[in-house]
Amino acid sequence: MFNRRYFLRSSLFSSLGLLAGRKVVAATPVQRPLVTGQPVVISTWDAGLAANKGAWEVLSRNGAALDAVEAGVKVTESSQNCCVGLGANPDRDGYVTLDASIMDHEWNCGAVGFLERIKHPISVARRVMEKTPHVMLVGVGAQQFAVAEGFPLEPAVLSDDAKKSYEKWLKKAEYKPVINIENHDTIGMVAMDAAGNLSGSCTTSGMGFKMRGRLGDSPIIGAGLFVDNEVGAVTATGQGEDVIRVCGSHSVVEYMRQGMSPEEACKAAVEKIARIKKEKAKDIQVAFIALNKKGETGSYALQKGFTYALRNNNEERMVEVKSYF
Repeated sequence: MFNRRYFLRSSLFSSLGLLAGRKVVAATPVQRPLVTGQPVVISTWDAGLAANKGAWEVLSRNGAALDAVEAGVKVTESSQNCCVGLGANPDRDGYVTLDASIMDHEWNCGAVGFLERIKHPISVARRVMEKTPHVMLVGVGAQQFAVAEGFPLEPAVLSDDAKKSYEKWLKKAEYKPVINIENHDTIGMVAMDAAGNLSGSCTTSGMGFKMRGRLGDSPIIGAGLFVDNEVGAVTATGQGEDVIRVCGSHSVVEYMRQGMSPEEACKAAVEKIARIKKEKAKDIQVAFIALNKKGETGSYALQKGFTYALRNNNEERMVEVKSYF
C-alpha cells in the first residue's frame, strides 16, 4: 500500500541530494587565464639604450616592472655624464643636486628632491615609497634618510666635464636655464612586465646652473611621472616648470583613458603647453613618452631632436619623435 508519508520523505531527501550535488558543482573554482603582456621598456633620449639593457635583464627573466625601472635608470645614474647623477652639471652655486621618483602598478610611489652626495637617488626614492608613510623627502632630510638606509655619502666634487661646463658658464654667469637638445638632464623610463603590470621611474640633476633649491617636474608624481595600471604609464623630460603647470604625465594618462593612442595623448599634452606658452614655446623643449596597457608606445615633443629608446622581445632601437615645431 502506498505510504504518502514515505513518499514525501523520500522526495525531500532526493531534492536535498540534488541541491547538495548542485552546490558542489557550483563551488568548483572557475579557472581564468592570467592577464599577461609582452615585456616592453621605453626611456628618454639616447642614454636610454644602455638604461633599457639594465631594465631588460630584469624583464627578460620575468621580473617585475618596478625592479626593471629602478635597475634601468641606475645605469644612467652611474655613468657620471653631464646630464644625470653626480657627474651632472651643478646649480649656479656649484653644487650637484638630484631629484627622482618611482611608481608601481598599485599606486605606490616615492620621491626625493634636492638630494646631494647620493649616487642613486632612484633607489632612495624607492625606499621612501616602501619604508616611510610619505611620498617625498627633500634636502637634508632626504640625505639623512638615505644615510640611515645604508647609502654612502659620495665626495662633494664635480666631475671633470661638469667642472669645465661650470667654469665656462661662470664667465658670463647668466642666471637663466639653458634648454636645448644637448642639455637634456633627465632619464625617464616606463615598463610593462610579463604579468602585464606597469611601473615607471624618473631621475635627474635638474637644469644645469639652476637657482639653488629649484625643483622641476621629475620628483613630482603626476607631473614628471605617473602610472595607472588600468590605462598606462608616462614620463616627461624638458622644462619641468611647464610640465608641472599642466600636470603633464597625469594628463597624458587621462587622454589615453579617453581612447587616444600613446602618441596622440602625448601630442595633446604638448599642444596644451604650446597654447599656454604662446610665442615663448619656441624657447623651450618638452617631451613625453607613453606606454599603454596594450603594450603600445608613443611620444611627442615640442621641438625637433627628441628621441626615445625602445626594447621588447622583437627589437631594440631608437625612435625618432614627431614635434610641434
